[in-house]
Amino acid sequence: MAFYETLKLEKGMYSAPGKSFTQTLEELDSSENYRGTPLEGLDAYQRQLKRFQIHVSGPGSDPVEKFFQTSDSAALFPEYVTRAVRQGMEQADVLPNVVATVTNITGMDYRTLTSEPSDEDKALKPVAEGAAIPQTTVTTKDHLVHLHKRGRLLVASYEALRFQKLDLFTVTLRQIGAYIARAQLNDAIDVLVNGDEDSGAATNIGTAGDEVDYTGLVSLWGGLAPYQLNTMMASTATMQQILALSEMCDAQAGLNFQGTGKMVTPLGATLLHVPSLTAKGVIGLDKTCALEMVQAGGVTTDYDKLIDRQLERAAISTIAGFAKIFDGAVKTLCYQEQE
Repeated sequence: MAFYETLKLEKGMYSAPGKSFTQTLEELDSSENYRGTPLEGLDAYQRQLKRFQIHVSGPGSDPVEKFFQTSDSAALFPEYVTRAVRQGMEQADVLPNVVATVTNITGMDYRTLTSEPSDEDKALKPVAEGAAIPQTTVTTKDHLVHLHKRGRLLVASYEALRFQKLDLFTVTLRQIGAYIARAQLNDAIDVLVNGDEDSGAATNIGTAGDEVDYTGLVSLWGGLAPYQLNTMMASTATMQQILALSEMCDAQAGLNFQGTGKMVTPLGATLLHVPSLTAKGVIGLDKTCALEMVQAGGVTTDYDKLIDRQLERAAISTIAGFAKIFDGAVKTLCYQEQE
């Protein structure tokens, strides 16, 4: 009998400080021990699913009740929920196109760094022999990064779900993850546009209320210098304006959009459609240095309720916040709240 088949699973494995359930399993049953075996490529959690013959996806997926055949297999259920929600977040997540860096913290208090060199400092003028080298001052910001808890309460009875296929239940959990990802994106946009307690609102280039045209996009590109315009975000109405521009309607761009669904990238920037935006205009930024994402842990679930009470009311949530890194790395164009 393989070692992974003898492990005792319990809900206390979810409460290890700073570790996920899978990380705790990996410490007890390292994947390194399975190299060159048929189990190579599976992590410690996936080996436990194999141990109890639980199929969570595909045409042959098992019903939800398969997790609750034994107390050991029931301990796997919260991690299944967490993974499904995380998959939904990743599928709907555009933050990797916006965030320069992700900082994971273990507490709730965090101050980010700030460094705003003047135009003269950025010039990096020649230094005469014996003269002092210009310095860049890096300090911590005066205020803490605001962290927001986003999540959903999963309300269902075990009797209602026990015979439902896990493949179908996963679809519902992925949607919860998608809701969380969209809420986090809205938090990020709020900081980019309005700033936080240590930074001001983004500079608006162009007259508020005007429609976005190609000349305006070029102005946004120039106004962001010396930073690079590599990401643009827009609401549905503004996206329609951009895609209808004559400069965006050449045969090559149209063929790509109609054939693949990938939108044209004006001026080489990644164009992101954000339906939740309630303003007309474009947000342009240099994603390499505009925004920091701060996470206090990953996706968390009420594992006690999921194991002991078999669903009922279980919260699925994540805690994250955002902070500007360089104020000048984000600008807006014709940005105005819709009436």
